[in-house]
Amino acid sequence: MKTLIACLWVAFAASGAFAAPPPAPAYLAVVEKIAGAIGFLSEDGKLLGEVKVGSFPHEAVLAPDGRLYVSVNGVLWMTEDKEGANTVAVVDTRAMKKVGEIGLGRFHRPHGIALVPGSDRLLATTERPAGLVLIDPATGRVVRDYDVKGRSPHMVIPMPGGRMAFVSDTDSNAVAAIDLATGAVTLIPTGARPQGAVLSPGGDKLYVVNTSGNQISIIDTARLAVTGVIPTGKGPGRIAITPDGRTLVYNLQFEPAVGFADTASGKQTAMVSLTGRPLSLTMTRDGARAFAGIQDQDKVCFVSVAGRKIERVIELPKGSGPDPAIPLGGR
Repeated sequence: MKTLIACLWVAFAASGAFAAPPPAPAYLAVVEKIAGAIGFLSEDGKLLGEVKVGSFPHEAVLAPDGRLYVSVNGVLWMTEDKEGANTVAVVDTRAMKKVGEIGLGRFHRPHGIALVPGSDRLLATTERPAGLVLIDPATGRVVRDYDVKGRSPHMVIPMPGGRMAFVSDTDSNAVAAIDLATGAVTLIPTGARPQGAVLSPGGDKLYVVNTSGNQISIIDTARLAVTGVIPTGKGPGRIAITPDGRTLVYNLQFEPAVGFADTASGKQTAMVSLTGRPLSLTMTRDGARAFAGIQDQDKVCFVSVAGRKIERVIELPKGSGPDPAIPLGGR
């Protein structure tokens, strides 16, 4: 009888009844700029894994199929006079593996990257030469390039429908509005050193942070003109907007802090101080939580948007250099 019970016990265990539950999926994918990697974090801040992607990655965008496209720039700072790298890394965020690489040929130092709405294609800004490229991930090729009519193209924000994209020409103090079908460009003057931008929920306004101008330019996307500004703290670089369109959230590199502005009044309403200079600002889809990467301290700050407070500070491995943190969950 004892032998029979033992055999049944072994069979029961082998069936998986006592198997450990599968690990929870990663909550964040953090671009570790200095380490040349993507780090995966759980919601409570545990480092689940890392994958190397190439030299000095800068930005990333998440596709619906769970693939993360990462711009591998090749230099740490955009002010460096170097040729840099010319690839976009492809990472499977569910398996936490690099699964591919897209070569950009003569286009070096990709930076801003975005999915074209309504298609599976990508847009990426490049700094050498200054431009914008359209990428087909299925073939791994650049299928078109665009003249941005300015210097140091930084971030790219496509319009719904994929007919137009906006590129911040940082060293030209302007935003280029590019017709993706014809290549026609309208330059829109902004404040000093435009960088990150975000569309209003209805797509009628584009909010562009001006890092040296300490303000947000408000662009009417139909008229292609600046219709107002919102003064901010020092050094805004990236920006997000809550789903209701009422609150703008942005990093302030030289305070250092995370800033909040009310779109109705056009005024900054709050700042949450940080321990170091935040180079990035991202937010969950539901607008509940923002993330700021402090590159020189190897930290990522979780910030409650409604509470206007720091929820937790995550310390990554020394020398990782975290920049943007990309939310992977459905919220």
